[in-house]
Amino acid sequence: MAETKNTAAMLNASIAPEEFDWAAFEGGDVYGGQEKEKINEAYDKTLSKVVENEVVEGEVTSINKREVVVTIGGKSEGVIMAPEFRYNPELKVGDKVEVFVESAEDRKGQLVLSHKKARALKSWDRVNEAFNADEIVKGFVKTRTKGGMIVDVFGIEAFLPGSQIDIKPIRDYDQFVGQNIDFKIVKINPDFRNVVVSHKALLEAEQELKRAELIGKLEKGQVLEGVVKNITNYGVFVDLGGVDGLIHITDLSWGRVNHPEEIVALDDKVKVVVLDFNEQQKKIALGLKQLTPHPWENLDANLKVGDKVKGKVILLADYGAFIEIEPGVEGLVHVSEMSWSPRLHSAQEFLKVGDEVEAQILTIDREARKMSLGLKQLTSNPWENIRDKYPVGSKQTATVRNITTFGVFAELEDGVEGLVHISDLSWNKIKHPSEVVAAGDTIEVQILDFDEANHKLSLGHKQLVPNPWDEIESKFTVGSTVEGTIASITDKGANIALEGAEGFAFTRDLVKEDGKQAVAGETLQFKVVELRRSTHRILVSHLRTYAEVKEKAAATEAESTKKAVKKVNSNVEKTTLGDIDALAALKDKLEKGE
Repeated sequence: MAETKNTAAMLNASIAPEEFDWAAFEGGDVYGGQEKEKINEAYDKTLSKVVENEVVEGEVTSINKREVVVTIGGKSEGVIMAPEFRYNPELKVGDKVEVFVESAEDRKGQLVLSHKKARALKSWDRVNEAFNADEIVKGFVKTRTKGGMIVDVFGIEAFLPGSQIDIKPIRDYDQFVGQNIDFKIVKINPDFRNVVVSHKALLEAEQELKRAELIGKLEKGQVLEGVVKNITNYGVFVDLGGVDGLIHITDLSWGRVNHPEEIVALDDKVKVVVLDFNEQQKKIALGLKQLTPHPWENLDANLKVGDKVKGKVILLADYGAFIEIEPGVEGLVHVSEMSWSPRLHSAQEFLKVGDEVEAQILTIDREARKMSLGLKQLTSNPWENIRDKYPVGSKQTATVRNITTFGVFAELEDGVEGLVHISDLSWNKIKHPSEVVAAGDTIEVQILDFDEANHKLSLGHKQLVPNPWDEIESKFTVGSTVEGTIASITDKGANIALEGAEGFAFTRDLVKEDGKQAVAGETLQFKVVELRRSTHRILVSHLRTYAEVKEKAAATEAESTKKAVKKVNSNVEKTTLGDIDALAALKDKLEKGE
């Protein structure tokens, strides 16, 4: 400023008052020509050269919560909003920072700077350098977004996937917002200017070193302490101090485990035993149950075949049920050992998971740790002395339990079932047993036969009522004539409703005496032609009721004619010529059927 005053004084001293240009002064042009250039040159020397739209280095002169003041040696200082520096919480007065000169001055004459734009102009070069050098960079977690987080790295918004935040699953993403964290740049897309970073990659690299160190010291059977880090359907991951090991669900407990959460919870501290490890694959198999004795070793030594035990159903399969006698000690009840009833085909029909049952030990193998149990053995066998209880030929009451195409299964009592074959259900011919009975019906049966070895019983139902065909055969004898009504017409003939029975007549047997065909609804005389007991069928014919009469009459007339001819022949020698002529005429008539 002193230099400016001296310059003005020097210039003023070179002009006499009487020579001063007052018109120029009033027009605003006090100095002109060389004098003005000298003044501008002298003023410019007091300022640093400021070039707009370039990145220059500045110095922080002041910091508060809202803004950061930076000077680049110009005529004034620039103000930058504090959030542009939030990636660098350690910023202090005197630090050198890069800034972008947006304008030499604004309306207030103040320098306009931007640190964010300066970083953005150089950020891509910096990002690529860090990516190629596999460098660890520091980034500021700005906000949460779909699938991960947005991170400020060198002024560029990079994407941090949720799966790349940590090695262990993250339940609360918001805890990372506003933090400065180290990252590794794992992917760059120059075309779309996308950057993907990972914090997990740093942790994995660190963990890999720890894993290699730990595996180098591992021994099978070694007992370690860890923390439950993750629980899945198939097992539990335990953090052994930066290195994870897996306890498979089958190694959690000697007893059956439906889900690992039944045994452990997240963040539980557990002691585990090393079962196996693979240095190449960096896998560690752990066990929890192996730290306690096998329950079979503590099983009562006095238990033997035939003893009764109590337990709970823990698993069902079609072939049987697993009963837990003690935690880790199970026995199998095969479906065939659940009930004396032959109708039981799957365990689900008899038991359900959680049922408390009492069973009998059928086999026990302590070395193989296997046991078979039976439930039906605790109840009396209904097939013992079955013939005494249900003698052959006796009449019994049974309940229809199942209907098949070939017959009906009827239950006499729990565990005792017999088959009524379709042929033994009714004296009449039926196509399916459901025409006679339904499931749940109570029916009378007769004991026909036994097979004690296979627990099979043959029953009959029709045997308890008279065979209607005994009466039919006596009532509708072959050759007899009966009255019937044509009930329905079929392709081959017609069904004839008889008194107390049904007959059948073929189409050729339905022709009436006048030559017309009989129709449904007509009542006619029928002759019984045939009785088929095996098929319960009565064959009848209307045609034969009148055709046989005509045939008989024709036969009688023929017989009479023959006798007459014979008599004439015997007297032929006694006849006259005229008689011969008469006889010849008679003979001619006979030959013509007249």
